[in-house]
Amino acid sequence: MGYSMLFIVSSLLLVLQLSTVAAKGKAVPPPIMAPAPAPGPEYTNLTDLLSVAGPFHTFLNYLESTKVIETFQTQANDTEEGITLFVPKDSAFTSLKKPSLSNLTGDQLKSVCLFHALPHYYSLADFKNLSDMSPINTFAGGNLYSLNFTDDSGTVHLNSGWSRTKVSSAVRTTFPVAVYQVDKVLLPEAIFGTDLPPMPAPAPAPVKDIAPAADGPVADKAGRARAAASPDSSSPSASYRMMSWGILNHLVLAIAGGFLMFFL
Repeated sequence: MGYSMLFIVSSLLLVLQLSTVAAKGKAVPPPIMAPAPAPGPEYTNLTDLLSVAGPFHTFLNYLESTKVIETFQTQANDTEEGITLFVPKDSAFTSLKKPSLSNLTGDQLKSVCLFHALPHYYSLADFKNLSDMSPINTFAGGNLYSLNFTDDSGTVHLNSGWSRTKVSSAVRTTFPVAVYQVDKVLLPEAIFGTDLPPMPAPAPAPVKDIAPAADGPVADKAGRARAAASPDSSSPSASYRMMSWGILNHLVLAIAGGFLMFFL
């Protein structure tokens, strides 16, 4: 009986000791770490992008001169909406004969530049939905500066109400900036559908004062000058005519008296 009790106590002590050793050797799980935040979109420098692509130098010059490039840059990198640009090639401005952008005021030129952008990022696949939602307001704002889109078997057509063009190529389609090349300059009807500021008219040529011709010598058929005859120069004066008639009367009377003396 004593040996049995001793065996049981020894077994319990052994089991407890083995449990303690197993617990000490067990690995402690590491703490759960929060996932790292996804990297934000890379900063896009629109000036560098348009300088390399293209050639878009004319459009870029307009964006810089009107300060619109700063507005686009802020929209591209400091908002969650992104931006979509429609950029005409240099040749599109060269072929723009009439109307000319040189006739516009500073505010009108700025509106034309803003008219070439949408305040949201749109991929090529999004334009099919835009054709159903048209017209779409541009960065110029308001319904007067909206664009109509038409997706014709994958070819995107744009209608400003005054000019029509299409997207000829995708320059960049990575969020937050989408840049699409267009064949023509987008002209808003709000500006070009009204009378543009007229070009200054050329100054009229000075008109020389032409004095009336003075009475002078009149040239005859042979080219020789002769004095214009006065009305009385071709006929005798009144006193001359009276003297002539007096002499003629005396002469007649003298002849008649001679004939009478001859016959008497």
